[in-house]
Amino acid sequence: MNVLELVRDNIKNIQPYSSARDEYTESTSSMVFLDANENPFENGVNRYPDPQQKTVKLKLSEIKNIPVENILLGNGSDEVLDLIFRVFCEPNKDEIIILPPTYGMYKVLANINAIGIKEIRLTNAFQPKTQTILLGATETSKILFLCSPNNPTGNNFDNDSVEKLLKSFNGIVVIDEAYIDFSEQESWLNRLEEFPNLIITQTLSKAFGLAGIRLGICYASKEIIQVLNSIKPPYNVNELTQERALTQLNTIERVNNQIKELKTQKNRLISELKNIDFIEKIYPSDANFLLIKVDDANKRYAQLVANGIVIRNRTNQPNCKNCLRISIGTKLENDLLIKTLQQL
Repeated sequence: MNVLELVRDNIKNIQPYSSARDEYTESTSSMVFLDANENPFENGVNRYPDPQQKTVKLKLSEIKNIPVENILLGNGSDEVLDLIFRVFCEPNKDEIIILPPTYGMYKVLANINAIGIKEIRLTNAFQPKTQTILLGATETSKILFLCSPNNPTGNNFDNDSVEKLLKSFNGIVVIDEAYIDFSEQESWLNRLEEFPNLIITQTLSKAFGLAGIRLGICYASKEIIQVLNSIKPPYNVNELTQERALTQLNTIERVNNQIKELKTQKNRLISELKNIDFIEKIYPSDANFLLIKVDDANKRYAQLVANGIVIRNRTNQPNCKNCLRISIGTKLENDLLIKTLQQL
């Protein structure tokens, strides 16, 4: 597959904006910078940030064992997803395929960009209906979104199903791995070179504990990354975000310890929830949250809020009637949750 043939014609011919820091990339303290109309009085953030976030990408490259030219950074994963829409989907013509229940921003971004939406629900076990997806795809089906581990269900998609979709879907396959750091299953990053139509998105918001800085990551072929770079805003990742991201990436051992603790707390929570009589089912989870089925989701949600605990009511999502989604908290937070549930 030549993925560049999937790129919109106007994007192929676009002339990217060239910022001052794109034209002069050297960074030495001896230089006098009078090229970008910045305020010259130093305060730590008076200069524009590196538009290509080279230092952060180098550290990610080291951690993930992925070349820098295969990495794009965005203002949260939502900006990365929006860029993908703009590159591959012609407004009022093309469509995407999503697999509810899934992350809600795929649908929102499609509507913003005037892109059609084909919904093919997951099975009752929350797995893709592979054959239905492939038969339902048309020449205007440009992007297939696979969220694995899936949100809000927490489970990984079957590897064989994903591989079949990657090989047979005649468009871009985006695997959203926001929760992959909590999973026992390997990331599809390890097979990125095998599939030219594969785009993987990850984030520092979950396992790395940096939801507040908004840093999303895109991994794809060098050709796709080049096209995405050509349309991204010049300074889409600010200086403070880059600095904080680098600090956290340099303390990867601490991050790994937090992931280990969250997994321990999840297993403990599962064990305790089994003893709550109004909890009917606890779904398998490879993420930092649990989806549970209760007798009355609206009632139990309201009771928890009244007791100072906010979770997510997912009862209106497909195949999720009377389901609640619970993020794994600290030991003290989980203690309070368990105690409250026992008292309801």
